[in-house]
Amino acid sequence: MCGIVGYIGSKQAYQIVIKGLKRLEYRGYDSAGIALYDGNNLNITKTKGKVADLEEVVFKDDNTQGTIGIGHTRWAWCA
Repeated sequence: MCGIVGYIGSKQAYQIVIKGLKRLEYRGYDSAGIALYDGNNLNITKTKGKVADLEEVVFKDDNTQGTIGIGHTRWAWCA
């Protein structure tokens, strides 16, 4: 299962996208990522693990600014 959450508006996108990704946690996945655009820079962060792991990396790198954002969860299924 994969999930995608996006936001375009006047508010900061980070919290909105993260909240949406957390709602998808029940589906099961092994990685997550987020991209935020602040009008000048596109900041992309991705990591293995849960949304909480993604949040740690984003805060460490201080990449939370932007009013346009997209996030995803990914489940790599192998048969």
